[in-house]
Amino acid sequence: MDSPRIYCIPASEAPVIAVFRRGPSKWFHVGRWDLTQQTYEPGAWLHGRIYPRRSDLSPDGRFLCYFAHKPNATWEHGETYIAISKLPWLRAIYAFGTCGTWTRGYYFIPPDQSDEHLKIDVPFPYNLSSIPVVQFANERHRGWTETADSPLRQPNDLWDEHRNARLYKIQPEGHRILYLESLGLAGGEFGEDQAVDGMSVLYSMQSNEGIEILDAYQWADWDLQGNLLVATRSGKLQVNQVEDNGLRVVFEVDLSVMDPDPLPPPSWAQN
Repeated sequence: MDSPRIYCIPASEAPVIAVFRRGPSKWFHVGRWDLTQQTYEPGAWLHGRIYPRRSDLSPDGRFLCYFAHKPNATWEHGETYIAISKLPWLRAIYAFGTCGTWTRGYYFIPPDQSDEHLKIDVPFPYNLSSIPVVQFANERHRGWTETADSPLRQPNDLWDEHRNARLYKIQPEGHRILYLESLGLAGGEFGEDQAVDGMSVLYSMQSNEGIEILDAYQWADWDLQGNLLVATRSGKLQVNQVEDNGLRVVFEVDLSVMDPDPLPPPSWAQN
């Protein structure tokens, strides 16, 4: 079986990460990665498609706002919809339909925050705002910055898909720099080579010794202590402690061994 495609969204104010795992091709799985407890909690399975780059995790790590396409869905919101659930489950406790898969998705904002994008009031501690049309919107929302040598976006590039943007993020409590680069759209509805939402990416890390290509990772970010969090291309989640002579794995869980096992959500996730 091919290794799964993995994309992660960290909470901005809690040591919690939403994990999206795709595979087999018509299945999506969601999990909760707790950095304090060093645990992974498996959650829902969806026989359909979630768009992870157009989804979001609330700052406190409790609520998931996800954009999904479930063919032959019979509920009033249709086949493409935005839903809010309790991580790591997908039971919609609030939802609305969209005009199709061109929808950008939404991210959480404080109720009193003004925003230039479409704002939606919801019955939660947060409101929703439309995710801007820009490469790596989730990463930018979490401290990543476009590099000075990143190609400029052309005025006629309405969907920001005709350049290879490059972002960086400095290691907390350290001196290394993590780089993220778009390699372009992989092609096809689902992309290729573990591309998430069709986008192929490459990570690298700069230290005093130079720049190291991290081509074994399909997702990476720093935690607040400066550890390197990654999803490997073989399907593992890891916490790596950065040491002078390299990286040392201090936590690991293998998601490649999972098979679809849809279960009803617990009662606390249904209200």
